[in-house]
Amino acid sequence: MKVAIRRVYDEPGDDEGVRVLVDRLWPRGLRKEALEYDLWEKEIAPTPALRKWFGHDPKRWQAFREKYSEELKTAEVQERLHTLVKQAGKRNITLLYGARDPQHNHALILAEVLKKL
Repeated sequence: MKVAIRRVYDEPGDDEGVRVLVDRLWPRGLRKEALEYDLWEKEIAPTPALRKWFGHDPKRWQAFREKYSEELKTAEVQERLHTLVKQAGKRNITLLYGARDPQHNHALILAEVLKKL
């Protein structure tokens, strides 16, 4: 199983497998009918407080990584992550996110965690 990330605004690629929206909020300017996705996993996204604190500020990236990694260790989130991997089976997983910055977003951290499962 391969884990990839892609912005929700980009066209789907070949062999993306299970497409999972990993934002807590629906992406701006995108109609629900326009997005090709299989699952919307709000529960594994950063908490609202953490998301607001980070504000996509690259200066806070390292602290955000640490705090979000801690959130991903909770029993509830771990259960959701394991269920996601089981649902994907041998198919690839593509994590869909809406952030503008491809180098400072939670999907990168989430992909790392999923690859280790």
